[in-house]
Amino acid sequence: MLVLLKYGLGSGGVNFDAKVRRESFEPVDLFYAHIGSMDAFARGLKIAAKIMGDGALNKIVDDRYRSWDSDLGKKIESGKASFTELETLMLDKGEASANTSGRQELLENIVNRYIDIA
Repeated sequence: MLVLLKYGLGSGGVNFDAKVRRESFEPVDLFYAHIGSMDAFARGLKIAAKIMGDGALNKIVDDRYRSWDSDLGKKIESGKASFTELETLMLDKGEASANTSGRQELLENIVNRYIDIA
């Protein structure tokens, strides 16, 4: 829902699906499954709006993808960097820079705080 709020639907859409369990085989069960799924979508949208409004993830995401704001990152994103050029760059550089943590657990904790209060 964060992505949906940030970028909209564009020319695509959202895959909405509801399935019933084996024990639920009557048509009314599918009706309740759709209600529950739509409630989950709505709750997720409200949570995402609150997260975006608070800017709770902005700094973490900006830091994670900061290298794309560099000259090289912009060149790659725009499709103006060739594989040959990138290969030469890495051969000249030698070793790749060390990986940095994506802080997945921190991100999950932040999102979970919002889920708990929604």
